[in-house]
Amino acid sequence: MRYAYLGPEGTFTEAALRALMPQAPEADLVAYPGVDAVFSAIRRGEVAGGVVPLENSLEGGVSATMAELINGDPLLIAAETALPVRFTLFARDGVALADVKRVATHPHAYAQCRGWLARNLPDAEVFTVSSTAAAAQAVAEPGAPYDAAVCARVAGERYRLNALAEGIGDRSDTATRFIQLVRPQPLPEPTGADRTSLVAFLADDHPGALIELLQQFAVRGVNLTRLESRPTGDGLGRYCFCLDADGHVADPAVGEALMGLRRICKEVRFLGSYPRVGLGTELSPFLPPRGTTSADFYEAERWLARVRAGEPG
Repeated sequence: MRYAYLGPEGTFTEAALRALMPQAPEADLVAYPGVDAVFSAIRRGEVAGGVVPLENSLEGGVSATMAELINGDPLLIAAETALPVRFTLFARDGVALADVKRVATHPHAYAQCRGWLARNLPDAEVFTVSSTAAAAQAVAEPGAPYDAAVCARVAGERYRLNALAEGIGDRSDTATRFIQLVRPQPLPEPTGADRTSLVAFLADDHPGALIELLQQFAVRGVNLTRLESRPTGDGLGRYCFCLDADGHVADPAVGEALMGLRRICKEVRFLGSYPRVGLGTELSPFLPPRGTTSADFYEAERWLARVRAGEPG
């Protein structure tokens, strides 16, 4: 039972995997060099599952993950977690802050530390790599082309670097959401606090197409927690929509909403129903409109069955 994560060792993704699977032995956690490599390992059956970043509270969706979820053989989201993101500037022994001219980090980390870097290292060049841990690893190598790395503290310490500055993010409340992926398999039972993820491809481009999609959820009282448009790759102006909804596909309201989408969309890719976790930026608890709870749907179904059987309604 091996599990893949976006490597190398010391990434936030490794920390997310350990949070999701705290009992997994060290030997069962396998670092892969990119998000696409994690997806490929799961699809080929090299690992039982894997963890990748999905979205950041400041930068939004992770493009590499979104592209893999939309394209290729489908995988299911089995679980999620969210971690606060804190960044530190690390360098090799003997390198002071004034010596730093070339900094390596991940694009999302750079976006979250851009202000600090502009104020404190205005003359430094910033180079983006596959992960913050890869940046730390590169800085630690002999003859490295970089003077410092922006990364997590665990990565800097793992590669025996020295911390030059801590808490360098422009905001202190950022968090990243991670998902655990598996090959298609039976879904977990509803917990009462679930999330359903999917991708909807519009059948054609016409006025009100997006409204028609959203109405499938609104009229059934299903709360959407994320809506993101992504290019399909079929040409400019062609988009699909990645959605997260509160609830489980086994819930009547969610199930009916998905059936409604299937009727009006060219394609609907189901990505999973799984236990929901707090992401640190959740809104107030959602109160379903009157007549849209699961009990309401079940009662309406029983009423319709009586009518169809010729009994008094």
